[in-house]
Amino acid sequence: MRPLRGKRYWLVGASEGLGRALAERMSRAGVALVLSARSSDRLEELAATLPGPAEVLPMDVSDPTSVRAAAEKAGEVDGLVFLASVYWPQAARDWDPEQVETMLDVNLTGAARVLGAVVPAMVAHGAGHVVVTGSLAGYRGLPGAIGYGASKAGLMSLAESMAVDLKGTGVDVQLINPGYIRTRQTAKNDFTMPGILEPEVAAGVFLDHMRTTRFRLSFPFAFSLVFRLGRLLPDRLWTRVWARRS
Repeated sequence: MRPLRGKRYWLVGASEGLGRALAERMSRAGVALVLSARSSDRLEELAATLPGPAEVLPMDVSDPTSVRAAAEKAGEVDGLVFLASVYWPQAARDWDPEQVETMLDVNLTGAARVLGAVVPAMVAHGAGHVVVTGSLAGYRGLPGAIGYGASKAGLMSLAESMAVDLKGTGVDVQLINPGYIRTRQTAKNDFTMPGILEPEVAAGVFLDHMRTTRFRLSFPFAFSLVFRLGRLLPDRLWTRVWARRS
């Protein structure tokens, strides 16, 4: 079991939804928190409700200057959890260039900016814990997921590469791929979302996995099998099945 009590973690994307629920659970577990998101008001309100110490550090992951400044203020941390994301359901035939670029910039490049500001110091120190939030949507191409699916696929690959490269450095990397969670983002969907979880439940799954030393968790388990085993299907069959749903 990984000890978390008494550690200091930086949560990026903590102002609402899963990030807020995870902050509440981690604080109750005795973790000191640095809370980041774009909205300082929401962060201040959250910090005031937490039972443990919490620093508020507003940051825009799409702005390199903002990320560098926030990393300097955060200083040395024991762990980083990257949860920041934006989402618009969108098919390729309805391509909105600005929205697609924003999803890639926040979800993937934003993560790279924050990781680049934190991981080198962890390596130099010889200790650290990085948790990256992927998605079941990142396993294979899905209808209506232009931008979002690609950003999560890239993020999952990034975490996999980090796990290999950082083996033996003292810096542990974990990748968590959730399915549907009831948030402001999933409220944009106009289709049935199998196995959708409340943020508080999903946060519990996150925290349980963070206490382990296992690299990857994809959940809910049964629903995740559709995507994990889907990697084994021939491209033509996968495309035929999902094209009917687009």
